[in-house]
Formats: sequence, structure tokens, C-alpha cells
Amino acid sequence: MDKLCFCYSSVSESDKRGLIRPSIDLSGPLTPDGKLLYRLNAVYQSGDEIQDYDNDLDRFFFSPVISWQIGDRTNLTIELEYLDDERPASFGVPAFGDGIANIPLEQISNEPDDLIEQEYFNVGYDLEHRFSDSWKLRHGFRYTNEDTTLDTAIPLALNEETGILGRFWTRQAVANEVFTLQTNVVGEFATGSIEHQLLFGVDLNRTNQDTINRIDLLNPLPLNIFAPVYEAFPRPEDFGELLLNSDEETETDRLGIYIQDQISFSDNLILLAGFRYDTVEQRLTGEQTAFFPDGADESQNDDGFSPRVGIVYKPIEEVSLYTSYSRSFAPNRLTSNVSDFFDPEVGEGFEVGVKTDLLNGKLVATLAYFDITKQNVVTEDPFVIGASIATGEQQSRGVELDTVGEILPGWNIIASYAFIDAEVSEDNIIEVGNQLNGVPQHSANLWTTYEIQSGDLQGLGFGLGFDFVGEREGDLENTFKLDSYFLTNAAIFYQGNNWRTAVNFRNLFDVDYIAGATATRERSNDPGEPFTVVGSFSIEF
Repeated sequence: MDKLCFCYSSVSESDKRGLIRPSIDLSGPLTPDGKLLYRLNAVYQSGDEIQDYDNDLDRFFFSPVISWQIGDRTNLTIELEYLDDERPASFGVPAFGDGIANIPLEQISNEPDDLIEQEYFNVGYDLEHRFSDSWKLRHGFRYTNEDTTLDTAIPLALNEETGILGRFWTRQAVANEVFTLQTNVVGEFATGSIEHQLLFGVDLNRTNQDTINRIDLLNPLPLNIFAPVYEAFPRPEDFGELLLNSDEETETDRLGIYIQDQISFSDNLILLAGFRYDTVEQRLTGEQTAFFPDGADESQNDDGFSPRVGIVYKPIEEVSLYTSYSRSFAPNRLTSNVSDFFDPEVGEGFEVGVKTDLLNGKLVATLAYFDITKQNVVTEDPFVIGASIATGEQQSRGVELDTVGEILPGWNIIASYAFIDAEVSEDNIIEVGNQLNGVPQHSANLWTTYEIQSGDLQGLGFGLGFDFVGEREGDLENTFKLDSYFLTNAAIFYQGNNWRTAVNFRNLFDVDYIAGATATRERSNDPGEPFTVVGSFSIEF
């Protein structure tokens, strides 16, 4: 079914701020026999950011899909995605003392006309052939090309005695090219009364990343955050002429082999067991620069074995008890400040929980305990500007409760609560016991809607929701905190036979808050969305 949508929003601070977002979703047959199908998704979005920038958000997304039933047992799907994205280069609000600087959240810390430009292209296919009702082969390929350029006055240091923020003109250009090939076989068979669903596969991946950083460290751009004056320094006519900081090319080849068996001993006891083996080769070459006069020529080979196992037991039809254990392995693409590769990030996780079906399956509730440990997690170096470090070990454990479903006809609910204790558990740079940045111990949300089921007002509905996020550490050194916040959201909507219109009210009481932080005092403490009204209309035909 084809679908057309239109969305418009405005925020509280200024009448000039708004967003428009028309989209289309078209699908149907291309041939009379219906063996060749198409689908087209396209979205255009234009609007203003939360903070005071001269440039608007301007985004266009386009994705056509062709599906071909080659034969009774063979299907081919070809998909393309294209994104053209321009947006202001936002760095949020700097930290000050043990909290966030007491300045307007819409105030920027770089320059009003700083810009990020991104172009993303992805194309690939998925081929499936069914040898029989029990066995099938799946094969896929993806090619991705992504170019991102940032031209900005980057904030690097804040003098808290004077309130002067040190900034420097910089250009960061990153080009990524990714090739991915996946092939697997899925089969169902039985050994006596025991049923198996077997998965065996291989995937290959090559990633090429070119990174060029330029910065003018000879001409600082001081900004008093308590009395800011913008456009006080001439903007470079050509950012490409700034001093070359780094020019590196990284090539990563990864081969993965995996096997998994889902074993059903009975209708109420299922075992999932499998493993994955990865081998990775990384190569780094770098041009000679003022900061790296010898250039760079490094290589690294790593491999990892990642098992996983899980059990589900249903003592009664409405209750499922489960537990799982898994290990993970992922190469780190970033390098240290001396252009050495970091060791791969490895981790292990354990989870145990219970899932219940209530009200004849209309309401589902899940309660789970988890314990996840990761080693060699790369983050920003707290002592060297622009550099990265790998922390020794991080551990996250906690409890999650989720509920989703229909309480009564027309009355739906989505609710969750999480308690998380996330800390540095081993390290020689970050103090052991420090809380992980941006992770609240307590968080919860609720969203409930009711739609009138009969009468003259049938199709009219209302929604009400709450979001709570507890206090969080702003960086791994735990030098500043982000306050907790509580948001109220509401909605009114009407559902016709083939159309729907709605008005959503986000952050109804216009609460000021910091949505997230990325471990840096001077930047990326991002303000949350103020009171926003979003109107939308969609029609299906």
C-alpha cells in the first residue's frame, strides 16, 4: 500500500524555528504476474537546530528497492540508499566546575556558519534460494561509500577563571569505503525427537578509511562564554590550506566464520549454541606532517573466538525463563596519538530473565538482569587534546523491566525501567570505580494511548507519556555531572479509513536539560529539545 506523509514542527524559543518533513512510501508490481515488485522511499527534511546557527538542517534521503521472484524457489532483492545531509556543526554546551556552564542552552561555542556536509551511498543485493522446504541458501553483498567534511572553529580548552574558551579553525574530512559479502545456509532437521535449526555462514569485509585533519594552532579564536562575540575573526577562505595535522589511510580486512544450532528438545525447552571466529588484518599508512614528520606505516593482525549459548524454558505456556552468555570481538578503527593501532575491543555478557504473556497474550512483560564487561574501549584522551586512549575494562550490570501491549480495547501502553551500575573496573589511566559517562543509574519511560472504539468519535485518540533520566557523569574522570530530567509528552490524533492526522507535544513544560555527553568537558554536551509541537498527516492509497 502506498503512503504519503507530511510533518511540520515548531519549537518554543523562536517563531522562526521549524521543521518540515514530507515523505513518500510507494510500492507495487512492475509486471502483470507480480513477480517483479518495486518499493520507493523518499524523505526531505528542512529545519533549524536547537542552538543558534545560521545554517539550517537540510537532508534528502532516497531508497528504491526491486524484488524479483526468479523462480518458485529463488528470490533476488536489489536495494539502493542515498543520503545528502547538511547541518550545523554543533558542539553543545561546555562544562564549568562540576556541572554545565550557566549559559543559555541555545548559545553556541563555535561559529554560527560552521557546517558539516555528509554524502552517503549504499547499494547491494540479497539472493535467497530454497533447496527444499527445510534448507535454503542466503547470499548478500553491500557496497557503501560515505564522505563527511567538517569545517569549524573547534573548542579545545576552557579557562574557567576567565571564561575564555580556546578555539581553532579546523577541517576534518573522512572518506569511508566498505565492501561486505555474506553467505550462509539455514537448515531444519531432526535427530530422533529433537528438532534442529542450523545456521552456518561466512562473511568478508573490507573497510578503507581516509582521514585528513587540518588545524590552525597559530591563530587562536578566544570566545568569552559569558559575553560571546561571534564572527570576530576572519573565516578561512579555503580550509584546505590550513596546516596539515594528519593524513592517514587505514585498510581493514575481516573474515568471519560462524555456526549456530537452535535445538528444540521439546515444546517448552530450547537451547541455542554457536560460535564465531574472526580474523582481522589492519594496515595504516600516513603522510609526513608537521606533527608526524616520519609519517606512519603500521600493520596489525588479530583474531578472536566468540561463543554464545542461551536456554529458554517454559514451565507454563504464559511464562518463559531464559538465560544467555556471549562473547564479542571487534577491531578498533581508531589509532593512538603516535599512530599505533589499539587492540581489538573484546567483551562478554551474561543475562537471565523472565518473560510473561498477560491478558491472553495482549500484554507482554520482561524482567532481566544483565552483566556486561568490555576491554580495550577507545575514548578521548583526557590529557592530550584530540588524541584517543583505550580504557582497561568497563563493566555494566543492572536490571531492566519492559512492558508493552494492550490493556483494554483501544488502550495501549509501552513502559520501561532500568537500573544500571556502569563503572571502570580495570585501568592504569582512568581511576578504577569511576562511573561511565552518560549512563544514568535510574531511567524510566511511559507512553500510553487510548483510541475511541465506537460512536461518532471513533478513531479519535489521545496520548500521554513521561521520560525520566537520572543524574549522569559527564566524563570518565567524573569531573562534572549532568543533572537528571523529567519530561512530559502528549498527543492527540485521529485515524480515518485510509488517513491519519496527529499533533504531538514534546517536552510539554519546556524543561531545560542536557540530553547526552561524549566524555569531553569542552564540547558535545548536547542540549535536549525544548517544547516542540509536531503536526503530521499521512494517507495510504
